[in-house]
Parts: sequence; C-alpha cells; structure tokens
Amino acid sequence: MHTGAQYHQVILSSPRDQMVRDRFQRMALDLLPKGADVLEFGAGTGIDAKTFAARGHRTFVYEPSEAMRDYLARHCRDEIAQETIVPISSPLACKVQGVTANFAVLNHFADHAPLFEELSRVVHQDGFVLASMLNPYYLGDARYDWWRKNLVNLLRRGHYAIPSESSIHRFVPRVVARAATPYFRLERVTPRGLRLATDLYMFLLFRRL
Repeated sequence: MHTGAQYHQVILSSPRDQMVRDRFQRMALDLLPKGADVLEFGAGTGIDAKTFAARGHRTFVYEPSEAMRDYLARHCRDEIAQETIVPISSPLACKVQGVTANFAVLNHFADHAPLFEELSRVVHQDGFVLASMLNPYYLGDARYDWWRKNLVNLLRRGHYAIPSESSIHRFVPRVVARAATPYFRLERVTPRGLRLATDLYMFLLFRRL
C-alpha cells in the first residue's frame, strides 16, 4: 500500500484479516490488567490502538512510516486530543505492561535480539510482548516458488528471507525465542498442531523475566 488511507481501507475490507485482528485484540486485552498502559509497536493506522484506548488502556503508538502516522493522526484524532492514545518517536519514550506488534511487524527484522533488548527497558517485570507473525509452515504459500526453494533453509536454520522491496523474513518460533533471551521467555504459540498448516499468522506471547 502506498498510503495510509489505502492500507486502512484494504485491511478493514478483508474478512480474513478482520478475524485475525479480532483474535489478536482479544488475546491482548485478556493479558492487560485493568487500566494498564500498552505500547503498540508498528501501530499502522491506529486500528488496534483505538480499540485498546476504548477499553480503558492508555496506548502509546510507535509507527516509523510517515504515511501510516499521518493517517493514524486523523483516524485517532479524538483519542490523541484526550491523550488516551499517545504518539511517540521512540519505543523508549514509555514504560508499559505490554507491547503488541500485529500483522507481521516483526517479520521486517532480520535479527530480533537488539529489539528485545530495547523492549526489555520498556516492559514492566512480568509484562509481555504479543506479536502476530507470518507463519512459515502455512501450506497456502506452498504454491509459490520462493516457499519451496526455502523449505530446506527453514528446516535447517529456522529462518529465511524473501528478496523483495519490503524485506520480509520468515522465522520458526524457536529462533525468535532465542533472540528474546535472556529478557523474555516464549510462553505461548498459537495456533498449534494441524492449524499451523492452515493459518497464515501465528501469535507469539513473550513474558518479561
């Protein structure tokens, strides 16, 4: 998507994406104590932030894309004015109970170790990071040549990159868990079992140690 408005319209019009978003939001809200602050890392156009703020959670939003930030400022204008949504220029500008990263934000990183070290200074003890990442086992991608070519890399190294403008990387959960050590522990991976073959996204929950 070239603009925040285009992204916003497309992602809200996709029933599959909406189902994924609803599940992600429910999981995040179940993890957050009443009134706890949250950081949305890679906030996009503020769709999740608006939901979290409506449920009583002051939401810090970090978004590096200027196009996304501009649309977020319009979409969440009232919440920003009321300071229930707070745009920040660095994740280190807040201290929160939880961090959410929805729709493959972490797939844009080749190495997660520096990110988790930074987030360890943001998340309270026993807080969490909840990330929605592209599922490397998703068989719907088996029709693509790049998926078949990288199957050996996935099995051997647990990680591969797809040459593209957006620099997307795919990871098995154990690789991300290793990068999170010693600051976070991987507590839960959803889905499990056969659904790993049918779900495009997987949710990884990390607990702050």
